[in-house]
Amino acid sequence: MITILPAPDHVLAIALSGTIEPADIERVAADVEDRLSRHEKVSILADITAFDDMTFAAAWKDARYSFGKLWELRRFPKEAIIVEKGWLDRVARLFAPVVPFVEIRTFPPAEREAALAWAADIEGGPDT
Repeated sequence: MITILPAPDHVLAIALSGTIEPADIERVAADVEDRLSRHEKVSILADITAFDDMTFAAAWKDARYSFGKLWELRRFPKEAIIVEKGWLDRVARLFAPVVPFVEIRTFPPAEREAALAWAADIEGGPDT
């Protein structure tokens, strides 16, 4: 399941838990599109501390949507990932330097507010 969390309008804050289904991806993609219609830039905060699994259909839907956004990466300046230390943290840190135009940073669960503040602080503001 993906829960959309309270955050400034130019930040999509989500918490992943349990198993992610295609409907979860569709709901989040619709939310992203809605925010992009109001802002030039949208940051992401993803809490993956309770994430367990993703169905193949959800992974496929997520990959298709994400690949469709490759030419718009500049519109997603920051991604804060809340994760416990471990393999997911290492994977996130490994990919952070290779994703162009997106600054990716991991935060421990105790720093959730700092993660949100960091993601919300877009250079020049969300509408530039």
